[in-house]
Amino acid sequence: MAGSKTAPITNPRWLLAELTYRCPLQCPYCSNPLDFAEHLNELGTDEWLRVLSEARAMGAVQLGFSGGEPLTRGDLTTLVRHARALGYYSNLITSGYGLSEEKIVELRTAGLDHIQVSIQAPEKTLNDQLAGTESFENKKQVARLVKKHGYPMVLCVVIHRRNIHQMREILEMAIELQADYLELANTQYYGWAHLNREQLLPTREQFEQAEAIAQEYKKALQGKMKIYYVVPDYYEDRPKACMNGWGTTFLTIAPDGMALPCHAARELPDLRCPNVRDMSIRDIWLHSEAFNAFRGDEWMQEPCRSCPEKAKDFGGCRCQAYLMTGDTRRTDPVCGLSPDRHLIDRIISAAGQSEARPLTFRNVRNSKALVPPH
Repeated sequence: MAGSKTAPITNPRWLLAELTYRCPLQCPYCSNPLDFAEHLNELGTDEWLRVLSEARAMGAVQLGFSGGEPLTRGDLTTLVRHARALGYYSNLITSGYGLSEEKIVELRTAGLDHIQVSIQAPEKTLNDQLAGTESFENKKQVARLVKKHGYPMVLCVVIHRRNIHQMREILEMAIELQADYLELANTQYYGWAHLNREQLLPTREQFEQAEAIAQEYKKALQGKMKIYYVVPDYYEDRPKACMNGWGTTFLTIAPDGMALPCHAARELPDLRCPNVRDMSIRDIWLHSEAFNAFRGDEWMQEPCRSCPEKAKDFGGCRCQAYLMTGDTRRTDPVCGLSPDRHLIDRIISAAGQSEARPLTFRNVRNSKALVPPH
């Protein structure tokens, strides 16, 4: 696969450091790969320190510590301290489960700028069911401690059919916790969420009602809380500008050192993503086949190739195109101009008809079971 030979290569600005796939929760919409149990050979502390340094030298300024659950790494404070010394703005993306006040203070002292806490639902029963762990009260306490110790209180709730009817309660919970920022992240269907899509995708009516409530609160809370409502792109007729363009802004490093143009790129066949154990960040970004695969527009098929919107949406999401059509170069089926839009419409029309089918929860046992035999 080759990208455009004329497209200028910009430096990465956002580094997502997926420190581990280990996690005490079992969310059925987790973005980790289905076969995460096959990729548990985590980078060591010195390897991560080198990755942070090399990415910063390339120009990355925003850093997200993610997972799995990054709190399971015993060297998290060391990595945060190094990130501060390098000049990153660092963000801990966490479930909050098990995060003590002592650890919050320790991370603050080390130089962490930002903590984003996720909560599955605005009440205990559903939250704990979705998390697969009794965690609701702990998460709320952590959110209060984050606020107490001077961080921006950033709350994230993933929205899907199991909790979308609780939109008003979710917003009231954010007010109770004095959130400065609330991300209402409608599920994006990759990884475990794609596996559970039939059970998670809201109906159009549910989506429209929830969006109206979110916009109502957004207006009422203007100046008090910033609400980000991430639309599920199945209900749009234009695809999202995936990663702000392939290989232009975002760099993800997986726990085992694989370098990815987006967090879901492991799903793409024949991409041959490089590993930081074998290549420097500079060589990965500039010269690897994977990061050049969809740069520019020479790879595009019609209707993308001649579309005036291609400089805005970059042909949409490569992972979504592959998951829906089996072809990484196809126009994202979400696009109203795509010859495959009927695939999305068929999924939408079936939304809400699979309530009786159980969710498949994200855990090592299920991960191993889903790996095809060699």
